[in-house]
Amino acid sequence: MPTRSDTAARYDAVVVGGGHNGLVAAAYLARAGWSVLLLERLGTLGGAAVSSQVFPGVDVRVSAYSYLVSLLPYRIVADLALPLQLVDRAVASYTPVRRAGRDTGLLVEREEGPATAAAFRELTGSDAEFAGWQRFYGRLTTLAEDLAPTLTEPLATPAELAGRLRDPRLWHDLRERPLADVVGDHLTDDVVRGIALTDGLIGTAADLHAADGLAGRCFLYHLIGNGSGRWRVPVGGMGAVSGAMATAARAAGAELLTGATVTALETREDGGTVHWTDADGATHAADAGHVVAGCAPTVLDELLGSPPGLRPSGSQLKVNMVLRRLPALRSGADPSVVFAGTTHVDEAAGQLDAAHAQSRAGRLPDVIPFEVYCHSLTDPSIVGDTGLHTVTLCGLHTPAELFAADNAGTRDEAVRRVVAQLDAHLAEPLADCLALDADGRPCLQASSPLDVEVSLAMPGGHIFHGDLAWPVADDPALAGTWGVTAAHPRVVAASSGGTVRGGAVSGLGGFAAAQHLLGRR
Repeated sequence: MPTRSDTAARYDAVVVGGGHNGLVAAAYLARAGWSVLLLERLGTLGGAAVSSQVFPGVDVRVSAYSYLVSLLPYRIVADLALPLQLVDRAVASYTPVRRAGRDTGLLVEREEGPATAAAFRELTGSDAEFAGWQRFYGRLTTLAEDLAPTLTEPLATPAELAGRLRDPRLWHDLRERPLADVVGDHLTDDVVRGIALTDGLIGTAADLHAADGLAGRCFLYHLIGNGSGRWRVPVGGMGAVSGAMATAARAAGAELLTGATVTALETREDGGTVHWTDADGATHAADAGHVVAGCAPTVLDELLGSPPGLRPSGSQLKVNMVLRRLPALRSGADPSVVFAGTTHVDEAAGQLDAAHAQSRAGRLPDVIPFEVYCHSLTDPSIVGDTGLHTVTLCGLHTPAELFAADNAGTRDEAVRRVVAQLDAHLAEPLADCLALDADGRPCLQASSPLDVEVSLAMPGGHIFHGDLAWPVADDPALAGTWGVTAAHPRVVAASSGGTVRGGAVSGLGGFAAAQHLLGRR
């Protein structure tokens, strides 16, 4: 069947990549009256924000890669009229702990109340740690409220931004001091400090004791979404997020093509030509006034024939599971509470440091810090009436380099370790709770950073496409811009790593690219 690309001589914009940022850019441009063609290599749209039936014969929708939403601005949801429902989790986190020969745990409610205070007191022996926790996160809430509105504005200079903040000291400390020191100013217990510090490590192989800002930037993006930093659950899974964006783009008139592998990008003074092959191997080309790069910066360099930049390295182990039932815990805590929020396992500050040191030395950590979350407790729609539960696990300090020599073997060993670590806190083996697929195999699927690279064309499997940047114009030349410049004036970046304020499932890269092209301030 002929497509518009077979007959149209030129588009106002061609978007390369159908992840959430590419979809947001396409929707905004099409709504402004631009002719837009979006090209996606895979057979489905959404990139890392997808839901799929991962296990044969098991009728549940698993958020295979990304799984929660925080940074997606309410403004984008409203502007594009996204048919999307995001709901809060009742529990923020639970951390199983064995201390003084006794199995216990630290519960943090979404709305911290007497149960949270009692949990801190039982774990630490006083109310001082909870007071420090409340002070720290109170300061972070103030910072988030001040920073969040700036994410959908042109970039401010550091001085301009600092002038808008009620707590500029915290902003300064996060930028200039090691994250471990900033957290240590407020918290003293090893387990409690680790819970806070993990937000500086998700997808980032950072040294918590370095003043390079790498952990601080990751931490900031995990805490400022929409002024609250709350991580919310998309009803229907992550595919509902990208699906809503695709619906908005199509409704506005954008043409979205899947199975289209972009092979080259030629640039000219008045635009460019994008070449691609379809699923049958046939070649196509389209001219565009502008090209929007929703792909990773390294991929864009390859398409332009430019020398590739520094190759990023992802640092997370992702494990998807389907369970017949939630496992009981040795602490006696209710598993429907434990797994309803983020369950931190072996993420005490000392354990994070040890894992980082071993991974930097080229070793898979003996103890891999990780966290677990059960999506179906908050959104049962993804499992229907099966009675099953979907569980996702994200491991830290597992950089891509560790898997290079033997990806399958190292991945299997990493899975063995995290399952054994989780079992240490369970009253029954995790294996006894796993559902079986149509072939009788346990419903457990793991992805190393190298697997993510193969699946999603994310170089190094880096979920942010590269190191995150501070959401400010540290380069004076970027002040007042949208931070989306690329190597050619007719090419604009829209990806997570290609834009100043990309990161997580936010749509901010696509939003900024569209605002730049539409000349909005």
